[in-house]
Amino acid sequence: MNDRLFFQPEDLSAVLPAPGCYRATITAARFRTSSRGNRMLHLALRLHGVSPAYQHLPDYFVLEGGSPEGRSVARRRLVQLYYACGLHPEDGDEILPSQLIDASLEVKLDHVEWANQIRLRVLAYQSAWPPVVDLESGGYGDQEQGASDD
Repeated sequence: MNDRLFFQPEDLSAVLPAPGCYRATITAARFRTSSRGNRMLHLALRLHGVSPAYQHLPDYFVLEGGSPEGRSVARRRLVQLYYACGLHPEDGDEILPSQLIDASLEVKLDHVEWANQIRLRVLAYQSAWPPVVDLESGGYGDQEQGASDD
């Protein structure tokens, strides 16, 4: 066994995936409390068709606390996410993170500057159709970049 470890080319890449649409799988979803004490839904997404350095992307939905406008935007985005996952929530339905896990969908990404670094940000969610079995995770997904570039 070799005890020496080496950097790989993908470790050193600073090139973010281009803005656009990508297939993704939700690998985790749970409620958390932000550093400011706001209750939020935290998602872990696995992007398909991108460098391994950028395959894992978080997204957050602040559902309690924060500004009324921020909560309104987060809740509209959450409904969009549910629809993209093939779920159709109705008034009074409980928000259950477990319903989202392993869902296959398409995410629209853009670049945003945060803490003096350019990072990926989820702009929108839409259904990924037709779903393709992701053999690596055993769930649904695709190994190719999304069908559209808008």
